[in-house]
Amino acid sequence: MKRIMVIGISAGVGKSTFARKLGEALGINVYHLDVLYWKPNWVEASNEEFSRAQQGIVIQNQWIIEGNYNNTFEIREEHADTIIYLELPLYICLYRVIKRRITNSGKTRPDMGVGCKEKIDWDFIKFICTTYYPRKRKTAERLHALQALDTKKVIIVLKGKQEINSYLKNFKMMGK
Repeated sequence: MKRIMVIGISAGVGKSTFARKLGEALGINVYHLDVLYWKPNWVEASNEEFSRAQQGIVIQNQWIIEGNYNNTFEIREEHADTIIYLELPLYICLYRVIKRRITNSGKTRPDMGVGCKEKIDWDFIKFICTTYYPRKRKTAERLHALQALDTKKVIIVLKGKQEINSYLKNFKMMGK
């Protein structure tokens, strides 16, 4: 477990926090895709820039890359030995996104691009709500297909706060 992708059902599922805690437990650097994608003041990187940044990371011996960004999924997946998928109910994801907005109002989170102050709008809420169930189905299909193609790749599905917390707790207890 040296090259790890952390993906999730939606914004607010806890990918960034999980990746940070896993990175601390394993002593592996964590890379947040939002940092690579968002330039200052919410300017999007080109697909070429975004892809190139990831290609520079995946050739390293160890990494944890956190984020979904389906258009560049293959860059990470090809090199990953482990994929960890997080899933929580839609209402929890929405609650966390709104809470994060309130808690970080006017601030830039460390897992975001420089100068990208926390914000939320109805389009983002609508995006979360309309993509949640289709993403859930598509991700299950994708992970099943990946496992069938590459039986050496470890795929871990964690559903619910208890499973997610227990998984991280096991690393802390083992002292890894």
